[in-house]
Amino acid sequence: MHYDCLIVDDEIALSKMTAEYFEMFDVRTQHVDSAASCYDFLKENTADVILLDINLGDGLGFEVCKVIREKYQIPILFISARQSDDDVLIALSVGGDDYVKKPYSLSVLLAKVKVNLKRVSQLRALEAGQTTQEHSEAGAAKLDIVLDDATMSAIQKGNRISLKAKEYALLKCLYEHRNTIVSKNRLFDEVWGDAFYSDGTLNVHIRKLREKLEEDPNEPKYIKTVWGTGYILEL
Repeated sequence: MHYDCLIVDDEIALSKMTAEYFEMFDVRTQHVDSAASCYDFLKENTADVILLDINLGDGLGFEVCKVIREKYQIPILFISARQSDDDVLIALSVGGDDYVKKPYSLSVLLAKVKVNLKRVSQLRALEAGQTTQEHSEAGAAKLDIVLDDATMSAIQKGNRISLKAKEYALLKCLYEHRNTIVSKNRLFDEVWGDAFYSDGTLNVHIRKLREKLEEDPNEPKYIKTVWGTGYILEL
């Protein structure tokens, strides 16, 4: 069975209240109270967004997130009473997409879930080869690429391409200034935050992007070098 949202939290009363609130706004929601029940749920059902507590009776949400990330690209929002910056950083580093501290506002949490549901819906349509009018008008024409900030990946002709953090930042910078020349100094400043990296660093990252996006990295059609100046992403 398919659900919009799965809540994984051993605070059963809170989970039930949250699920009932979401259902009032047509967000089909189920809740479980342990890591084991989460795994069992995902064997038999699907969910578009997961709300995951850190402290579970049979383990930590951090480990659950890692396990889920090995098989699924479901947006995961941590919900926890733990307040430290270290917990937030760990949650994001293991694959979490957001961190909401308890006690949370039901309306704010619902808004965050709906944003992720909308993103999932758009990505599903794109992966099925259904280009939205917005992207059609934007003219991601020849390269046919859509950037996904949530997963720092690119979707090219329906195929998801994983990118490292700097590769994604570099591609995003080029994409935001597509069809115009972007100077090396501007790339250093916007991607690395420093104008004193070597050309070699930039060249390596450009090469990696071409290997992932171009049919022939040695004869690039899209990410082109403007000698002595910088690069241009032609769409």
